[in-house]
Amino acid sequence: MKKLLTALLAVVLCGIVHAQTNDVKYDENAKFIFNSLIKKILSEKDSDNDYSKIIPQTGKYFLGLPYVAHTLECENEVLTINFTELDCTTFLENVVVIATLAKSAQTDFDSYIKQLKKFRYRNGEVDGYASRIHYFSDWIVTNEQRGFVKNITKETGGEPYLKTINFMTENREKYPRLSDKETFDRIKLSEENLNKYQHYYIPKEKVAEIENNIHAGDLIAITCTTEGLDITHVGIAVKQKGRIHFMHAPMSGKHVMISEEPLHDYLAKNKGNTGIMIARVIY
Repeated sequence: MKKLLTALLAVVLCGIVHAQTNDVKYDENAKFIFNSLIKKILSEKDSDNDYSKIIPQTGKYFLGLPYVAHTLECENEVLTINFTELDCTTFLENVVVIATLAKSAQTDFDSYIKQLKKFRYRNGEVDGYASRIHYFSDWIVTNEQRGFVKNITKETGGEPYLKTINFMTENREKYPRLSDKETFDRIKLSEENLNKYQHYYIPKEKVAEIENNIHAGDLIAITCTTEGLDITHVGIAVKQKGRIHFMHAPMSGKHVMISEEPLHDYLAKNKGNTGIMIARVIY
């Protein structure tokens, strides 16, 4: 299963052609990869159409693909589609979008483009750098309001996450696109709006005791100690030998993988991890 995309990548690397419209950019071979992947998922999908099965199944096709940072950054903001180089967020988004398409049986590439825009951009439209949802807690809030996901952190034992989220505007020099005043002001406004919400998290010390309430396919966002930053890493819950593990695209591991240890133990290894937020796809 996990070798499908790796094999497809070997085929298409022989001749890469890039396509770009006003707001979409992708490797022309992305259509071939998408069509092959969705066909495989549909052929193996259970009749009960359960996200707890479809999402992990979809994610496992990406195992082994390389981690590459900043693949969405370009001079002019466009919807960038990349199935072969992933960071933690683009891995998660690809899996969620493809899984929702498989569940709905909308299996054409244009539907993928529309769905990805809905999840990645405010109002589902590309309107400059600031229209992209940059903070993952904002991604959860926005997509919950749209009815795509449900934030189950509070009901799963979450505690108030008392943190002002403003990392981007407080570290403007790290984000070249924020040199533009209008873009900076729009990002600052999005931070102010995000900080109006009461966010919740589950401290990492309590993850083991609530583990049975986490379903395979749930989206896991790791909270952190970094001042002004809400989430430092995201991934997908998978079940192995009765325990919840973490499927993700880590910078440290350089490729998409499943944690060797259960989620609780994975979190404990890094002092910068403080806990998790959990979102469940319902769209």
